[in-house]
Amino acid sequence: MAQRDLILLGPPGAGKGTHAEYLKEHMSYTHLSTGNLLRAAVARASDLGKQAQGYMEAGELVPDDLVIDLVGERMEQLGCGEHFLLDGFPRTTGQAEALSEMLEELSREQPLVINLAVSDAEVVRRLSGRRMCPGCATIYNVHRDGLDIGDKCPECGGELYQRSDDQPEAIHNRLEVYKQDSAPLIEYYQKRGQLVTVDAEQGQQQVSAELADLARRER
Repeated sequence: MAQRDLILLGPPGAGKGTHAEYLKEHMSYTHLSTGNLLRAAVARASDLGKQAQGYMEAGELVPDDLVIDLVGERMEQLGCGEHFLLDGFPRTTGQAEALSEMLEELSREQPLVINLAVSDAEVVRRLSGRRMCPGCATIYNVHRDGLDIGDKCPECGGELYQRSDDQPEAIHNRLEVYKQDSAPLIEYYQKRGQLVTVDAEQGQQQVSAELADLARRER
């Protein structure tokens, strides 16, 4: 059965990373993360990596053109029949247009864009429940694991804490930024007929199964 290239959209806490790992493991997707691509380019000291390193070391956003070139470089390396899953890219309509042109030049089909829909209240509940271990960086959740601030990490014994950006006020701010940035992108893909919205408040297994079904479905 045919399998489609995918882009996952959704607010913080929608489960993009979790579902991407499921699709990577069960459907052999190549998961393209711009963060990983940037770090790899810097590590191998490629021309693009050297250009990006200066921005990263200064704590600045890497310009769109560099990120697009980096994604394009990796796309060209994909083998015949190898399918990609993008998470965290594109972030703007400019990046989306560049990606579309890139795929046309590579004679690749335009991807299916899946918007993982989660209410603001659920995002706050999920993210404000996260607890981090300072020792091994394992992430737990109060609602899932029953572990809270000050409890010992089952993996290494570190004392769990809550990150400042997982405080409710910070989460609301992140949501507002996401909505401002993502609204034009969602509209762009809606107009192109590439967007499908999935209720990501269902159980994790149910959502992952629905994503897998969509990935196998023909246009």
